[in-house]
Amino acid sequence: MKIFKIVKDSDKNLRKKCLEVSLPLDEETKNTLLEMIEYLKISQDEEKAKKYNLRSGVGLAAPQIGIQKRMLAIYVQLEDKVYEYALVNPKIISESFRMAYIESGEGCLSVDKDHKGYVYRHYKIKVNAFNALTNKEETIEFKGYLAIVAQHEIDHLDGILYYDRINKLNPFERRNSAISI
Repeated sequence: MKIFKIVKDSDKNLRKKCLEVSLPLDEETKNTLLEMIEYLKISQDEEKAKKYNLRSGVGLAAPQIGIQKRMLAIYVQLEDKVYEYALVNPKIISESFRMAYIESGEGCLSVDKDHKGYVYRHYKIKVNAFNALTNKEETIEFKGYLAIVAQHEIDHLDGILYYDRINKLNPFERRNSAISI
């Protein structure tokens, strides 16, 4: 079990666009992705998170652990289902017109300061990526909360942080057709 040191938003490397990952995956890269998922699992376990002094997270992008590669991990439990992804070179290939936002606001393991406001993202997206868990190229449809998580992590690969997407003049602006999650 590897406990990563999370890169903070004050680090200029978090603002850089990440490099594509060569396929097939080498063992080191695949192991890093699996360790990223394990980190997320541990961070969501109250006892272990306290023991290792971790903030709970549902997504982790490689630049957040100091690796400038286009790869990310997602581990989310919604109701009785677990959603787990280890994606390499993810590309959003389609997105809904309808937007969504998290009512309580987004957070990030790399951001210690709370940034108030709504982050509008597409309610539904399709992502093409190599999934290290299945060892194949896949097109994955994300909806609702999972779509928000995936877009948040993909933004990291392009050097974008969630608070960049908050309307600076009107942070709690309500958009008519947007869905609150």
